[in-house]
Parts: sequence; structure tokens; C-alpha cells
Amino acid sequence: MFEVKVVNRKYAQAVLTTLRDKNTSQIEFRKGLVRLGRILGLELIEDFECEKTVVETPLGARVDGCRIKDLDNIVVITVLRAAWPLTEGLIKVLFTAKQGVVAARRVEEKGMKAGSFEIEISYVKTPRITSRDVVVISDVMVATGSTLVSVLEKLREKGIAKRYYVASVITTPHAIGRLKKYAEEAGIDLKLYTIAIDPEIDEKGYIVPGLGDAGDRAFGS
Repeated sequence: MFEVKVVNRKYAQAVLTTLRDKNTSQIEFRKGLVRLGRILGLELIEDFECEKTVVETPLGARVDGCRIKDLDNIVVITVLRAAWPLTEGLIKVLFTAKQGVVAARRVEEKGMKAGSFEIEISYVKTPRITSRDVVVISDVMVATGSTLVSVLEKLREKGIAKRYYVASVITTPHAIGRLKKYAEEAGIDLKLYTIAIDPEIDEKGYIVPGLGDAGDRAFGS
């Protein structure tokens, strides 16, 4: 199963506007990614099941409450390097999550073929993934879907999770189509959360209008 959720909160769209602005400083760009990470974390949690529980207040009253199922089974995977600030925001909400990283790059010198890039993964460090786990992949820009498909393949070598989420800032119709096809063929439950869907990818594989190079803008070239 594959689903896409666009986060249309006014605050999220205002932060995105700041990130799109070419005059936004490096520090403010990075802080904006943190803010959007927190918003995406809150949106993700809304998809989790709430189990009823009862607690006793300091006044001795018993009251019905909510315990979020699977909150203790989350694994957040950061796609290096641009997604670090996004993950920082995510884990402010998903505070019990285990964490892992995947270093992946598009082999741009070989060019884009049939709407995708060859992906080189140089480093993978993740916790063991079990059928009880919920995996959240943090990736700022999902342009062609090439990187995410490669990352998902690597993660599935570590074990098959209960379900998968992608937390992103911007994606494209092309990437959505590719991820949908992958999820259906792999038989996984995958949900993509994003702040915006931009219409185009240029000849270099950049999203248009996009943000530019998110890694360079957050950390310097």
C-alpha cells in the first residue's frame, strides 16, 4: 500500500516559503528544516493508533487517556547529509526512536537516464529492523525517487519493518509514481509525507521551483 500526505498547515507553508527564498541565510535555512521536521513528526503521529489507558491524577481521580501504539518501536533513518536538521526536528516528537544513517549520493557525472540516477551508497549504519518496527526515512528532497528506492532496498536487507514512512519537504509527481510502483512490487506499506509537490525536474535532476541544493544551503558547499 502506498499513500501521499501533503501537509498544508499555514505555518508549514510559511516556513517552506522562507526556505525557497534564495536570500535566506545558511543558519535560517537549517533552522527552517528543523521546524518542518517537528511538524512532519506531529503529522506522522496522527497516523498511529491510540490505545486507551487509565491514569490516576494527583487528586486521586481516574481518567481515560491515550497511549500511542508503536511509539517505542520507531527507527528514524537519516539520508546524509541534508536531512540532519530535518531529523533533529523529527526526534523532538519521535523522542523514543532508535536512529540510523545511510550515506547515499546520486552519480550525477553519469547523468540522468529514463528519469532516474544511478545511486551510490557508501555507508549504512542502522539498528536491527524487525517486523514490529516502524521505519521513518528522513530525506529533504525527493526528486526522482532513485535515492529512496536504493535506501529502502538496503534497509530491507536489515529486516522487513511493519510499515515505512518518508518525511520530506518537497517531492515531485515523478518520484511519487516511482515510489508507488516500488511499494506495490515490494509488497510494503509506505506513506510519503511532504510539505509540497513541485511539478518539474530539470535536466540536472533538481526540483523546480524547489529549494536549490539543500545540503549546500544547510551546511555550505
